[in-house]
Amino acid sequence: MARRIRRSTHGGLDAWPGYVDALSTLLMVVTFVLLVFVLGQQFLSVALSRRTHALDALSGELAQLQRTLSLTENQNQKLGNMVASLTVERDKVKTQADALAAQIAALNGLMAQKDQALTAAGDTAKADQASIAQLKTELSQLNTQLQAIAQALEAAKKDSSAKDLQIADLGNKLNIALANKVNQLQKYRSEFFGRLRDLLKNQKGVEIVGDRFVFQSSVLFPEGSADLTPEGVEEIKALAQTFKQVARQIPPDIPWILRVDGHADKQPIHSRFPSNWELSSERAITVVKLLIAEGVDPHHLAATGFSDYQPLDNADTSAAYARNRRIEFRLTDR
Repeated sequence: MARRIRRSTHGGLDAWPGYVDALSTLLMVVTFVLLVFVLGQQFLSVALSRRTHALDALSGELAQLQRTLSLTENQNQKLGNMVASLTVERDKVKTQADALAAQIAALNGLMAQKDQALTAAGDTAKADQASIAQLKTELSQLNTQLQAIAQALEAAKKDSSAKDLQIADLGNKLNIALANKVNQLQKYRSEFFGRLRDLLKNQKGVEIVGDRFVFQSSVLFPEGSADLTPEGVEEIKALAQTFKQVARQIPPDIPWILRVDGHADKQPIHSRFPSNWELSSERAITVVKLLIAEGVDPHHLAATGFSDYQPLDNADTSAAYARNRRIEFRLTDR
C-alpha cells in the first residue's frame, strides 16, 4: 500500500506506516477465520453429539432385536421338539389304533364263530346232558377210590413213622459201635506207641508229638537223599516187628491204617529231586516199601508227602530246620 501523509489537527504532517494497515487487515482476517472455525467446531460438536445419541439408540434397538431373535430361536426349537414329540405320539396312537382295529376284526370273527358254535350246540345239548350224567357217575366212583387211597396213605404214614424211629435207633447204635471201634483203635494205638517208646526210649532224634511217632530225617536218611542209611534200615525193621505184633491183636473189623508221613524243611533243595514235595513223598514211600518187605500188610499202609507245609518249628534256624525234616508214623482209622 502506498504511504500516505496525514495532516494533523494542528496543520502539520503525520507519517502513518503502511504495514500497520496490513497488520490490521491480517488481524481482521485471522479473527474472522477463528470465528468461522469456532462456529464450525460448535456445529460439528452438535452434529457429532446428535449422531452419538442416534448410534446409542440404534445400539439399544440392535440389542433388543438380538434378545428378541434369541427368544424366537428358543421358541422355534421348543416348537420343533414339541412337533417331533407330537409326531412320535401320533405314530404310537396310529399303531395302537391299527392294533385295536385288528383286535376288533378278530373279535368280530370270533363272535361269528361263537354264533355258529352256539347254533350247532343247540342241536347237541341233549346228547351233552347224557354225557354229563355219565361223568357225574364216574366222578362219584373216583371220589370213592380217592377216599380208599387216602386211608391207605394214612396207614403208610404211620408205618413210615415207625420205620423212621427204627432208623434213628439203628443210627444211634451205629454211632455207639463206631465209638467203640475208635476206642478199641485208641487202645491199640496206645499199646503200639508204648512199645515203640520202650524200644526207642534212648534213641536220639525220636519223639512223640500228639498222636504221632516222629523220627528226625537225620536218623533215617542222608541229607537230600531218599535212601535209608544202614542205621535207618535197622530202625524201620525193629519198628516193623513191633507193629506186626500189635497188628495181630487188632480185630479184623476195625478199619485201621498206619500212615507214614514225609516232611521237609523250607530251604531250597539241591539234589536230584525237583522240589521238597518229591523228596518228602519219596522218603515216605521208601519207609513203606521196607515195612512191606518186613511182612507188614500193605492194605494197612499209606505213604504221604507234605513237603515243608506242616512244620513243627517256624523259626529260621538250623535246629528248626532239623526238627521239620522228619518221618511221622500215625496209627489211625481209614
